[in-house]
Amino acid sequence: MDARSGAVGDTSFADRYRAAVTDRGRLCAGIDPHPELLEAWGLSVDAAGVRAFGDICVEAFAASVAVIKPQVAFFETFGSAGLAALESVISGCQAGGALVIADGKRGDIGSTMAAYARAWLEPASPLCADALTVSPYLGFGSLSPAIELARSEGRAVFALARTSNPEGESLQLARGDGGVTVAQSIVDAAAAENSDGRATVGLVVGATRHHGLQLGELGAPILAPGLGAQGAAASDLPAVFADADQRWVLPASSRSVLRHGPDVTALRDAARRTRDEIEAAFGDQA
Repeated sequence: MDARSGAVGDTSFADRYRAAVTDRGRLCAGIDPHPELLEAWGLSVDAAGVRAFGDICVEAFAASVAVIKPQVAFFETFGSAGLAALESVISGCQAGGALVIADGKRGDIGSTMAAYARAWLEPASPLCADALTVSPYLGFGSLSPAIELARSEGRAVFALARTSNPEGESLQLARGDGGVTVAQSIVDAAAAENSDGRATVGLVVGATRHHGLQLGELGAPILAPGLGAQGAAASDLPAVFADADQRWVLPASSRSVLRHGPDVTALRDAARRTRDEIEAAFGDQA
């Protein structure tokens, strides 16, 4: 793979994901340079601070963490200079061998969704990541341009299914035809897209609640944010994801790891401890 361009040829996202977690363990480390963390690290709350923050995280995580998830909004807030810092984070993480999920939660229809897909999943784009978080709440079919491009490029999208914020409950647990919840309908639609075994459509399911979803047929990674600062513990994960193929569960942690910065060694060690706690919780499931 050409780490800078992200070109992956005919390799499926399933193969790339399995190789990464087999080699490095199950952890998605977030890179969230919000103002409080920048100040805690002694950095300026501006584009220069965000770039320095990103450089430190790349040095700490790129060569040892399986999956890294920069939160796009914290870079966008500083305009073109912030996006340039994000480009550097994405390319640096990929050069170190990590998979990168751009946490942008993009969602739109038609040509606009296709443009989002090109920005984040097309190898020619300087923002090209290995995967992109997307919102299916304009209808799952609205994601088709991103799904099609991701499949053709060996990349993935992660669709929001059951999030941990209380505001999402009334929509995500609403029941449609046949009594199926909206969240479960997203799970089912994603599973149908993964019938080819390429794991193109993963899901975002919060680790902080018992979600009630049937996830066993998904056939793709389940990004599970909320580990650490948001209240979920590694020991909770097997119960929360009891209905999933737990080999696909990808717990994510941001603040509880990032609070150990700006020291690179301390950050790397915190990520490794979190990874080891996850692996111990899941036992011998690889």
